[in-house]
Amino acid sequence: MNSNTIGLIAGNGRFPIMFAQETHKQGRRVTAIAIREETSPELANCVDKIFWIGVGELKKVLDILIKEQIKEVVMAGQIKAVRLFKGEAKPDGELNYILRAINTRQPYIIFREVSKRLRKLGIRLLASNTYLSHLLAEKGVITVIKPTAGQLEDIKFGKKIAKKMAQLRIGQTIVVRNKVVLAIEAIEGTDQAIKRAGILAKEAVVVKASRPHHDMRFDIPVIGPQTIRTMQAADARCLAVEAGKSLLIDKDQTIALADNYGICITAF
Repeated sequence: MNSNTIGLIAGNGRFPIMFAQETHKQGRRVTAIAIREETSPELANCVDKIFWIGVGELKKVLDILIKEQIKEVVMAGQIKAVRLFKGEAKPDGELNYILRAINTRQPYIIFREVSKRLRKLGIRLLASNTYLSHLLAEKGVITVIKPTAGQLEDIKFGKKIAKKMAQLRIGQTIVVRNKVVLAIEAIEGTDQAIKRAGILAKEAVVVKASRPHHDMRFDIPVIGPQTIRTMQAADARCLAVEAGKSLLIDKDQTIALADNYGICITAF
């Protein structure tokens, strides 16, 4: 058993990189399993060992973890679920077995079943925010820019719907303006929902929430500089996230960028 090494199943974005960097600060080694179609090549410079696989190659994931004698693993970064519908993913026998058993393509349920498979192998799936708790949003206004009275009303209106959407596993994000829903996030992801809303109205409010009793091992709400850049392009002016359940990747840069663009970030 390699007790000082933690496994990282890495998706896209900066999340896996931040996790690897923070894990090293804790004195632990990181062995990453990266997805060729998703993971940034930059991750290779941030881990002790890396294996590259294709989307859907679950058996390779399990074989690597067993061979490397890894007993703790974290999932960090998204793998675009839309790949399952576009035929880009090629599920192997292991993943196909799970898909047939659950009879759904919902990412949350797929990951839940993968976690059960890991547990049977004696591998513990840790919370995605392991070693990253300092990046969780704290309740209150995060930026210098504060929300207006109208934006606060939109947040109050939007968070109820966002929580219900999350509970129904539709998505985590809703975009509103003057208590009118402009866009809801489905399988396409947060950025695309914000872009669609920007076509319909300016100065919108983006609300991001997690489902009740959210499993922090996967699908944790994440925002970062790219979220802010997308909002700026769509002329969205306020971002509200759930305190204690949303990660701010590249936190200082995200906040500085938001203030520079005149965008408010607050946590409820």
